[in-house]
Amino acid sequence: MTVNDIETDEALDNIKKLIEEEKDLSPALKTAIEVMILLVTVLVNRLGLNSRNSSKPPSSDFGASEKGADDKGKRNNKGNGRKPGGQPGRKGRTLKLIDNPDEVVSLEIDRRTLPRGGQYTAAGFETRQVFNIKISRHVIEYQAEVLVDENGKRFTASFPLGVDHKTQYGNDVKAHGVYMSQFQMIPYNRLSDYFLSIIGVPVSEGSLYNFNLRAYQLLEQVEDHIKLQLLKEAMLHADETGIKVGKKKIWLHCISSPFWTYLCPHPSRGTEAMEEMDVLPHYTGVLCHDHWKAYFTYICSHALCNAHHLRELERAYEQDGQRWAKNMKNLLLEMNQLTKENDGALTEDQAKPLMKRYRTLLTQGSKECPENAAIEGKRGKTAQSKSRNLLNRLREYETEALRFLTDKDVPFTNNQGENDIRMSKVHQKISGCFRSMMGAKIFCRVRGFLITCRKHGVNPADALTDLFRGKLPDFIKITETV
Repeated sequence: MTVNDIETDEALDNIKKLIEEEKDLSPALKTAIEVMILLVTVLVNRLGLNSRNSSKPPSSDFGASEKGADDKGKRNNKGNGRKPGGQPGRKGRTLKLIDNPDEVVSLEIDRRTLPRGGQYTAAGFETRQVFNIKISRHVIEYQAEVLVDENGKRFTASFPLGVDHKTQYGNDVKAHGVYMSQFQMIPYNRLSDYFLSIIGVPVSEGSLYNFNLRAYQLLEQVEDHIKLQLLKEAMLHADETGIKVGKKKIWLHCISSPFWTYLCPHPSRGTEAMEEMDVLPHYTGVLCHDHWKAYFTYICSHALCNAHHLRELERAYEQDGQRWAKNMKNLLLEMNQLTKENDGALTEDQAKPLMKRYRTLLTQGSKECPENAAIEGKRGKTAQSKSRNLLNRLREYETEALRFLTDKDVPFTNNQGENDIRMSKVHQKISGCFRSMMGAKIFCRVRGFLITCRKHGVNPADALTDLFRGKLPDFIKITETV
C-alpha cells in the first residue's frame, strides 16, 4: 500500500529485517519496537479503507489522497473509470413543450424592420416556452349565512367538514409540511422560516410536528398493508443502519422489495427488533442481506449481498496481498455479467464450471491464507485474519453467495435494501439526530409510505395531499390485516 508516495508494506518489511539483524537490541526494546510496528500497520490499513474496499460511504473518500478525489478534496470519476456527467442508462430530465400553457404572450414583428416593397403573409408562429413557478398564500374565507327569526333565534349555515376554527391550516399546507420535512428532510426550524419567508404563512415547529404526527396516525393501517404485501413477495431485501435519538444509538431496520418498503426504528439490531416488526418470522421466500447473523434465525431461504463480498475481497488483496481474493472478485464480476447476458440467470449446466472455479479459488486461498493455529491453554476459537474469515464465509455459505447464478429473482447485490435505507444517513447529516423515539417512528412510517408510492409511480407530494383529504392511492386496498 502507498501513502504519500511511500510504499508502506516494503518500508515495514525492511524495518523488521533490520530488527532481526540487530543482535544488540535488548528484549524490552525489541518488543516495544514490534508493538509500534503493529500500531503503524493498523493505522496504515485504516488509511487504506475507502468506499471501494469497505462499507465506508463514498462521501468519506472526499479529500482523501486516493483515486476519486483531487488535491483540493473535490470528487472526480477518474478512479472508477467513469466520465463526468450522466452515466449510460440514466434517465434524463429535459423540459418539453406543453399543450396548455398558463399564459400566452403574442409577439408581433416590427414592420419597420422588414425590407420595403415586399408582400408578407401570416405563416403561423414559432413557439418558445419559459417555465416558472408561483409560490403564494391562498386563503379561503367561508362566510356562513346567519338568519334570525322573529324571536331572535339565530340559524347559521353549516361549514364544510373539517372547518372548525376561526383560522386553521388547510390540507395542502399540512401535506407540504410533511413532504418537505420527511421526504426532503428539511429541519423544522428551517421549514418554519421557509413557510413564513417564501409563502407568507406562519407555521411553528410545533405545528409541523403535529402535521407529521397526524400523517403517522393516518398511515397505521397502510403500514400493516405494506407488511402484508411484503409477505407475498418471492424475494425480499433486509438491511439495518445505526441512527441516533438524542445521544443514544438505535437501529433503523428496512425490509423492502421493488414495490414495497417498510422501515422501523428499534433499540435492538437483532432478532428482538425483527420479531417486533413481525414480517420475517412468517416469511418463506428468499431474503437478501449482508450476512448479519440475526437474519439466519429465520427459516426462509437466504441470499448474500455480493457488493459486500467485492469490497472485502478488494481489501484482502490491497492490504493483505491475497491473490486469490483478486481472482475471486474477478470471477464474481464475470458471473454477474453472464447472468445479465442470459436474461438474469444461468442453467445448471452453465453454472457448474463457474462454481467449480469458485471452489478451486477457495482451495488456493486456503493455502495462501492458512488458518491460525490454536493457542495451547486458551479457550474458545482462535482469532483468524479478516481475509481468512472472508474465505471461510464464502466456503460455508456458497449456496447463499451464488444463489443469484441460477435464480432469476435473486439479484447480485442487496442494493434495493441499501437504497431504501440510505437517505436516513442524509437525515442524520442534516439534523444530527432525532429528538425523540416518536420522531424516528414518524420518519420511518411516513418515509416508508412515500418510497412505496414512488415505486408505484405515484407522486409522493400528491399522495400526502390525498392522505389528508381522506384518500389513499389506488394501489393500496386495505381489505386484510396482518
